[in-house]
Amino acid sequence: MKQVQISVRSLVEFILREGDIDNRTAHDQVNAMQEGGRLHRKIQKEQGSEYHAEVPLSYTHFTDDDIAIIIDGRADGIIDSFPVTIDEIKGTYRHLDKMDDPVGVHLAQAKCYAYIYALQNKLENIDVRMTYVNMYTENIRYFVSSYDFSELKEWFDDLLKEYEKWVRLDLEWKDKRNASIKSLEFPYDYREGQKELVTHVYHTIVHGRKLFLEAPTGVGKTIATVFPSVKAMGEGKADRLFYLTAKTITRTVADDTVGLLRKNGLSFKSIVLTAKDKICFLEERMCNPEACPYAKGHFDRINEALFAILSKEENYNRETIEEYAKKYEVCPFEFALDISLFTDMVICDYNYLFDPHVYLKRFFAEGKKADNIFLIDEAHNLVDRGRAMYSALLCKEDVLALKKSVKIYDSILVKRLESLNKELLSLKRACAETGKAAYHVYDDISSLVRSAERLYDRLLDYLENHDQSPVRDEVLDFTFILSHFLYIYELMDEKYVMYGYFGGEGAFYLRLYCVDPSDNLKACMKRGVSSILFSATLLPIRYFKSLLGGEDEDYEVYANSSFDPAKRAILLAEGVTTKYTERGPAQFERIAGLINKITSARKGNYMVFFPSYSFMDSVFKAYEAVYSSEGILIQGDRMSEEEREEFLNRFMNADEHKEESLVGFCVLGGIFSEGIDLQGENLIGSLVVGTGIPMVCDENELIKDYFDRTDGDGFGMKYAYIYPGFNKVLQAAGRVIRTHEDVGIVALLDYRFAYSSYKELYPREWKDVVKITKESASDELMRFWNKYI
Repeated sequence: MKQVQISVRSLVEFILREGDIDNRTAHDQVNAMQEGGRLHRKIQKEQGSEYHAEVPLSYTHFTDDDIAIIIDGRADGIIDSFPVTIDEIKGTYRHLDKMDDPVGVHLAQAKCYAYIYALQNKLENIDVRMTYVNMYTENIRYFVSSYDFSELKEWFDDLLKEYEKWVRLDLEWKDKRNASIKSLEFPYDYREGQKELVTHVYHTIVHGRKLFLEAPTGVGKTIATVFPSVKAMGEGKADRLFYLTAKTITRTVADDTVGLLRKNGLSFKSIVLTAKDKICFLEERMCNPEACPYAKGHFDRINEALFAILSKEENYNRETIEEYAKKYEVCPFEFALDISLFTDMVICDYNYLFDPHVYLKRFFAEGKKADNIFLIDEAHNLVDRGRAMYSALLCKEDVLALKKSVKIYDSILVKRLESLNKELLSLKRACAETGKAAYHVYDDISSLVRSAERLYDRLLDYLENHDQSPVRDEVLDFTFILSHFLYIYELMDEKYVMYGYFGGEGAFYLRLYCVDPSDNLKACMKRGVSSILFSATLLPIRYFKSLLGGEDEDYEVYANSSFDPAKRAILLAEGVTTKYTERGPAQFERIAGLINKITSARKGNYMVFFPSYSFMDSVFKAYEAVYSSEGILIQGDRMSEEEREEFLNRFMNADEHKEESLVGFCVLGGIFSEGIDLQGENLIGSLVVGTGIPMVCDENELIKDYFDRTDGDGFGMKYAYIYPGFNKVLQAAGRVIRTHEDVGIVALLDYRFAYSSYKELYPREWKDVVKITKESASDELMRFWNKYI
């Protein structure tokens, strides 16, 4: 007999949802859940001896075709009186005197508990009490209803009858999916080392561990991670696959990979989640029924739209989602999230797993079964993303600006803003004593946090009672900032630093900085059975393993490159550097001369990556003073999407103009140094100017100090500067040689690459690095190119 399990809350919120989407509130769900839980416990403790709190209830419903649907949950309270009363407690930010009736799905949840308890205890009558508690005032209001068992049974049977069709739809699909997985074969002949890679991924999933995988370009890492994950799902090791990445292009590759497996017989439902701002049908996103026709009545129509698309489609890309969303007049973003619950694979940004506010609570809320596999592509990006997601910033000038805006509307709000401003002023003075060019680390900001909490309560109250306020948007924006700040403060431990600094125009900022995001990322990955973190530049693996939540028992694998190393020349230029102490006109001229020598040895397309825009500009001026600037393309600062496409399009179809040279001057770590795929003649050379060491700044110095303190002297420099910088170098170098047929060169233009501290970071496929000078460059390059021309 097949079994399906669902919580009472999930059941009623899915089947009985109705009404509009309306985001005109600032209630952070994470903070609201924490505060709601505290009030639940407080109310339960205040009840008498006849009150039984958190009573587990479960009921199994058997369908006519032998499916067991298990419905379970915990009643907040059962009052042993006559008649017995089921108590359901809900925290709310609404004013209780404005409530005429309990919320429909809240009452439905309590009625489910009432039916189960009455059935199992043979009760003919039972009461339901809805207990609403205001989250700021802690005032309470009750709504009491009485029910005969017969009417509860009729209502509950109708509820389950409606749910049965969704269960059958899902189970029939999974039978079809699993049968197709069983017969699925790898779609290609295995490349060298690829079968071993597939085996490593599969064994990691089976053992419920994490795998940190350095997978050089050409290994076929997408198919080599997706295929074994799908096979593991077919064997019941997991129920859903998440493919997480930071870039749109890699999401497209993942989607194409699933499409390839479908062509080979796989039945597999997959969805690509598009950001809300991009998929919204309105020019300006406003998610409320007054501004958006798709938000108005969305929940009245969503289940009909959902059943239609699930019954007919298998690949839920943006175009398909938009087509059905327009047909049924539902919000395309919320529609996509609902579809994802019924898919086998979700392809999405890191945010949907790791961000503390954006993560998919429908999958990862506390108590949800952790039956997911996480494939985390381009995992080298997750260190900085993790730090950003789990850090918070508060600006003193923002507090003053809001105080000025609300001055004529709410005197209490003004006083609480002033209180927070005074706390920030005290921290500002301490920072000023250090000097405006530096930062100041704080040991204790508890007084400020208490002030911020009082302000936060008042902000919520203002928003709840001033729907039409002319400053509402400004208040709402600041409320989200403060909510995030308070949430991050609660997370803080020894892996955080609290510091203040001065920004532009003397503005003062207080930063809660997550120096080491490993614990936060690890907690997120525990929402799955296994995580595979992979990248073409995950070196050194132990560095990434330590910062991305790896544990001693987790695995590390360095996949062998399947490319012929003879088709790529690695050149190391002597006599040039980007060291600050050696910068100047003479150095810029030497670098310009080397660029000319290397790109003149053979006509074709090249990219040169510089440490900054200013350095690039200095070298370009030195270059055009001696050589022709014809054929030089320069990356602009803040290029639009159209400008980026135009820049890249110049490198396309190089076979048609082999007698011309094109040299792109780009910034290392920028939009063209990773995530672009120029194959064959479209790019034959990547020149990296400098070692990629990030600029000295407050946050990098804090990272350096932290790891010197925790791991010993020397580690801080590596973790803050050398490793992140060299990763940028590897990314830029990886733009050339994208297929087995490609031939190209990588030139490292800085003598420091010969230092042992850098040589130990070389990928293993960099076996024969050839040192060159401006004088020897032409001969070395001709020897290489003559083998392939």
